[in-house]
Amino acid sequence: MLSVFLNKLPLYSHPKSIVKFSLPYSLGILAVSSKRIFPTILSLLLVSASILSPSFQHPLLAQTGNQAATDALNQGLQAIQEGKVQDAIAFFRQATKLDPTLAPAQYNLGLALRQAGQLQPAADAFYQATQADPQFAAAFANLGGTLLEGNNLQTAKDYLQRAIELDSKLGFAHYNLGLLREQQRDWDQAIASFKKAIEYSQNAPEPAYHLGICYLQQGKIDQAKEAFKKAVKINPKYPEAHYNLASILFNQGKYPEALAAFRESAIANTNYANAYYGAGLVFIQLKQYPEAAQVFQYAKDLYNYQGNSQWANKANQWLQQAQTLNYKPR
Repeated sequence: MLSVFLNKLPLYSHPKSIVKFSLPYSLGILAVSSKRIFPTILSLLLVSASILSPSFQHPLLAQTGNQAATDALNQGLQAIQEGKVQDAIAFFRQATKLDPTLAPAQYNLGLALRQAGQLQPAADAFYQATQADPQFAAAFANLGGTLLEGNNLQTAKDYLQRAIELDSKLGFAHYNLGLLREQQRDWDQAIASFKKAIEYSQNAPEPAYHLGICYLQQGKIDQAKEAFKKAVKINPKYPEAHYNLASILFNQGKYPEALAAFRESAIANTNYANAYYGAGLVFIQLKQYPEAAQVFQYAKDLYNYQGNSQWANKANQWLQQAQTLNYKPR
């Protein structure tokens, strides 16, 4: 049903209509917990006794004499690589009991607990890692990130700033601090943090994406557009970035380009209802009413399935209009 949308790009455009269009606003939603939506929190991944680059060898590992704790840590890392999160948690807990001062064990326990959605135990584990090694910047950054997920903003800010004091080039600490400032609507400071994150985490698309969101909030459309382009260049399968880029192109009357970007968004995530809705608005502008009806129907079904009745109703209204326009003589 969607082959026209996914495989065919119109080669022409029409003048902008005077009709006011409303697009769903995307904030890079990648995770939903108890109907509360969080942006992606970046973390530095596993710290290991055996799986480490030489530049990130943790000093405690060389100092500890508790081989059993180190073995349990590595068993936990192996379990994570095999997708066995609960087994990994058990191994990391064993390592922390054998040697409470083994900061990498506390740290990886925090990562595994957070992956399992256990925010408070994860925060406790990260805190223990900072106590075992007060210079462990990544532990402070993840503690701050976990507290941010739990909406404990002031304490999160303190730990994130401490992480940056310890390691000014820790990109994901700058990013998480940017998310916090974005949540506080402190756009200038958020932009400064995201720029630092981009500088030090050049392979992560999220900082560029959220930089674009902040520019949009300030009405700086050209800067936002460039930021979203940077995000999709880093990760071509970033649906929210494609969507926001498409929204800008749509509002600029660049309908074929907007349709291409909406299509890329849908390809990146075939369940991303906003992408189909936006494509429907483009097809309306291009007077391709059968195609508009197809994608509005799909958007409506997805919104209903996802429990978003407000936008399902809006998609249905456009679906009916597209069907009506299709039967009018042109």
